Amino acid sequence: MASTSEVGHAKNVANLQDLIEFITAYGATYNPSKSNLQLPQILALKAAAETSLTEVIAKNTDFNTKVNHRVIAFSDVKPLSTRLVAALQTTDASEQTIDDAKTFNNKIQGKGSSAPKTPLNPLEPAPKTISNSQQSYDQLIQHFTGLKSVLESEPTYAPNETELQIVTLDTKITDFNQKNTAVAQTYTAVSNSRIARDKVLYTDQNSIYETAKEVKLYVKALFGANSPEFAQVKGIDFRKPKL
Repeated sequence: MASTSEVGHAKNVANLQDLIEFITAYGATYNPSKSNLQLPQILALKAAAETSLTEVIAKNTDFNTKVNHRVIAFSDVKPLSTRLVAALQTTDASEQTIDDAKTFNNKIQGKGSSAPKTPLNPLEPAPKTISNSQQSYDQLIQHFTGLKSVLESEPTYAPNETELQIVTLDTKITDFNQKNTAVAQTYTAVSNSRIARDKVLYTDQNSIYETAKEVKLYVKALFGANSPEFAQVKGIDFRKPKL
């Protein structure tokens, strides 16, 4: 389910359409000198707003998809790390080498590095920040790479099981990095699309929020404060969320 703020953005665009319907009905009487209040510009503004909303949805869905891919990729990192340490313990590795491997495994098993256990709903809005989550995955990759390095340094570590072999771990680390980077990249994309949307709807001088206020003022000036025309438009609500 979309958040209240996400629904609010769409509501503002829908309310602009209501405003457009009224000023269109005024015909040639509605004739502001300011260009951004003229009907063609308002129609173009609405089209730009609709495009920006669609872009946010698409980028948000892509972000959540990449997050889910990362969840799946990391889903077995903890049990795998425990298996790797056990495999090392069956070699001629020194106690120090085994302790080094256990140290990395303990860090991987730590609560602070736990990965999300359930996929995200693609329709859920991306968080305002991914810093904590990103750092957790960065650390998991670092610790797993450290564990792999310890195993690689032991000449007698040569398991027959494919999933425990160094070449497989190298491939896995590459996959970890790719999926972690993809999350960061798609988060940047959704964040930038939100900024673009907010400019069209709220923050630009000729945004929907600012334009709607001026249109109402023009209608008030044109027909009068007590006119039925102004009564039509003054109650159309445009809300600016906390950005």
